[in-house]
Amino acid sequence: MASDEAILEAVASGHSPPTLRFYGWRPACMSIGFRQGWQVIDMDYCRSLGWDIVRRPTGGRAILHIDELTYSVCALVSEPRVRGGVLESYQRLSEAILAGLRELGLEPAKANLDPSISKDDGPACFDIPSNYEITVNEHKLVGSAQVRKQGVVLQHGTLPLFGDITRIVEALVFENEVQRQDQIQQLKRRAITLESSLGYALPFDEVAGKIRKGFEQALNLRFKQRELSSAERKRADELIVAKYGNDDWTRRL
Repeated sequence: MASDEAILEAVASGHSPPTLRFYGWRPACMSIGFRQGWQVIDMDYCRSLGWDIVRRPTGGRAILHIDELTYSVCALVSEPRVRGGVLESYQRLSEAILAGLRELGLEPAKANLDPSISKDDGPACFDIPSNYEITVNEHKLVGSAQVRKQGVVLQHGTLPLFGDITRIVEALVFENEVQRQDQIQQLKRRAITLESSLGYALPFDEVAGKIRKGFEQALNLRFKQRELSSAERKRADELIVAKYGNDDWTRRL
């Protein structure tokens, strides 16, 4: 999260170009949305498994980052590929993700949220696909969120590669076991991993390569690969101390 914000600041200042970033998580991590209360997380359970806990700069609900590919996009709001309102830019970036998933052999779609379903049903992000999030066979596959700061759009999202999609539930706080089991069943009905979608697992690098190709095709881009700059790394280290590794930030709500 600190690296994403460091890139955002570098793009805002003109020191970095528009950036598409792919990464994974080690150790596994529970992230909560920018405005989500931290009490939804069972801290003791996460600590017992060695899982980290972080508050994201973007909104939404809790996500367990494990066995997944995460992407982030940072670009000036004037960049044509993200220009316009949040929904407009989100739809445009979704086309890139859709193209990448087709490269992997899937037939993905944008979700059309049933208005009878409340988005406040539970604390976990993947139990309900928002409008224009990406589904396969009506199961949510990719969850994304966006924030705008310093004239820059930051959108990041997660693609679960394999594993039990319901693992997150054990790390969340519920009033009783009935609610916990209900959340497990909701996730089973509404979410899916890439492995379950395809019928076989793929390595991280292959998936990242296909998603990158989807961005290039859908948005008429050609990427140059690079690591974080020394300035971005330095700023990320500062942000870890000030925010993302700081309990005051994590527990501020």
